Amino acid sequence: MIRVALADDQALVRAGFRALLDAEPDLEVVVEASTGSELVARLRETPADVVLADIRMPDGDGIEATRRIVADPALSGVRVVIVTTFGLDEYVVAAVRAGASGFLVKDTEPAELIRAVRAVASGDALLSPGVTRRLLERLADGLREAPDRAALDVLTDREREVLRLVGQGLTNDEIAASLVLSPLTAKTHVSRIMSKLHARDRVHLVVVAYETGLVAPGWR
Repeated sequence: MIRVALADDQALVRAGFRALLDAEPDLEVVVEASTGSELVARLRETPADVVLADIRMPDGDGIEATRRIVADPALSGVRVVIVTTFGLDEYVVAAVRAGASGFLVKDTEPAELIRAVRAVASGDALLSPGVTRRLLERLADGLREAPDRAALDVLTDREREVLRLVGQGLTNDEIAASLVLSPLTAKTHVSRIMSKLHARDRVHLVVVAYETGLVAPGWR
């Protein structure tokens, strides 16, 4: 059973998400909160696997809540998905940098929301279709002029190549096809890279790829 926490200051939104998620046999909403601070406090009392959190909330917004969850060893297994009204919310990049495992827009189809919860619970990252590229562009906009690649010293040449493709938004299957590998080998490479770079998930790998200059703005 995948345990889900909902954080949104609108009770109607929480009720809608709860009805949708609780209808699935493998999903259960175990926490509801209307503020960021309440979310963190409730999670410490009631364990959850995935959090669906709005960005704009009183008393600690979704970004601050994400930052606190990621920094708390007791909540190390919790994955946060930011749910926002706008696909290009100005705070989305900040949320990803804070440690969110992805984000969705609130008009996402119900089936996509359910898939997102399952994907993040299994360790994958999730970005709404159609906004991934724009998120990467936002990340690129904030890069230093001279990226520091020292963090990549722990990677082999092949792993750097795989990380570059992850940074470009490719799936494991697409990476496998590009490098003429089996999907399982591609997945293994990604897992090893995450371990070496102490990355929480695939979104973090995308950030690292851009911040180290492995993927440059305008790579298209």
